[in-house]
Amino acid sequence: MNLQSSRNYDLQAAVLEAEQRFATANAKSRGNYEAACAVMPGGNTRTVLFYAPFPLTIARGEGCYVTDLDGHSYMDFLGEYTAGLYGHSNPVIKKAIVEGLDRGIVLGGQNETEVKLATLVAKRWGMDRLRFTNSGTEGNLLAINAARAYTKRSKIMGFDGGYHGGVLSMRDSGSPTNVPYDIVLAKYNDIPGTKALIEKHAKDLACVILEPMMGGAGCLPADKAFLDMLRAETTKHGMLLVLDEVVTSRLAPGGAQEIYGVKPDLMSFGKYIGGGLSFGGFGGKAEIMDNFDPRRKDAWPHAGTFNQNQLTMSAGYAGLSQVYTPEVCRAFNAKGDQFRARLQAIAKKSGLPIVITGMGSTQTVHFTRLSEVRTPDDAAKGNSLGKDLLQLDMMARGIYMTRRGMINMSLPMGDKEFDAYAKAWEGFLSDRANVLDKI
Repeated sequence: MNLQSSRNYDLQAAVLEAEQRFATANAKSRGNYEAACAVMPGGNTRTVLFYAPFPLTIARGEGCYVTDLDGHSYMDFLGEYTAGLYGHSNPVIKKAIVEGLDRGIVLGGQNETEVKLATLVAKRWGMDRLRFTNSGTEGNLLAINAARAYTKRSKIMGFDGGYHGGVLSMRDSGSPTNVPYDIVLAKYNDIPGTKALIEKHAKDLACVILEPMMGGAGCLPADKAFLDMLRAETTKHGMLLVLDEVVTSRLAPGGAQEIYGVKPDLMSFGKYIGGGLSFGGFGGKAEIMDNFDPRRKDAWPHAGTFNQNQLTMSAGYAGLSQVYTPEVCRAFNAKGDQFRARLQAIAKKSGLPIVITGMGSTQTVHFTRLSEVRTPDDAAKGNSLGKDLLQLDMMARGIYMTRRGMINMSLPMGDKEFDAYAKAWEGFLSDRANVLDKI
């Protein structure tokens, strides 16, 4: 056994011990998972929620806390993968949903609230026109299809390690359930390599799509120079720049595009903007989006029974107009930057090989000896066993978080929760220093 294998063996042993402890403490979640396996493949209908030995069954949530089937309460730092911005029981959101329900659910026609929400969203993110969908995945699909129809080109450029929804996973090996687009894969934050690929495929590329901060790959912010290059090159070659802001729109009043000063032709959005209910959308320049105008004889079709359902429109409008105002957004993400710096300082003091990446209210922990993590390739060099151990140990300390090391804040959180996480983080690093130091 070589040195690295020996080190991983120690980590694997620690993870196994943590899994056994977890299984013993969560008998009801185990039972529910076993029942789920009889009717759903692997007991699962949302892949990201699975982790070994079995996922917790969450019974209820209130504020920024969740309670599992076995009665354990946790501070919710998973944050519904950024969709849970408002927490679980915001009174403004609840009131709006009840009032929406009183008016009906799917009315089979236009409703007033969709106009209010559309007007607010368009103004906030600087879109001429927009359309709603049921998820960020749909928003990205429609944005890409709009780009293909508008440019009359077939190929799209994505970035290795990127994620734009359940059927749009961008990775070298591909995915058997992906939409069969002709995808040109480039390397994130690689200016010369990406520019060369754009020039090579310029006549066939309809659009370049990316997240300004890669979420699923590890909360990896784009370099400003990289985004500036993409904006210049797409304009030069007559293709569209599509920014997937499903996650990053929460990072500033005008989204990540405001932070970077880069304006896309189209953008997608989703998650929290629906007030915590199923939601998505896409929009951008009028010259592109007006092709969806049904008054035109040559209009592009776009259907969706629940696109502007009463409950989501009501929750979304109340949330953006009354709760997540631009002022609140700025203060909230400033707290996120401070929190990330605090956790990184604790890690640095411990002397353990840890890098924490992210922007504002969302971040990811990487167990790595690299000095910085800028790309999916960098993130892949980290030790995933460290993340396994982190999640299991933090749950034992009353912190609910993702298996992939992602941490998402929600508005109900205050100093009590941030202090509690920092204390648990410090305890984890101290207790597991003997195995983490070997990464």
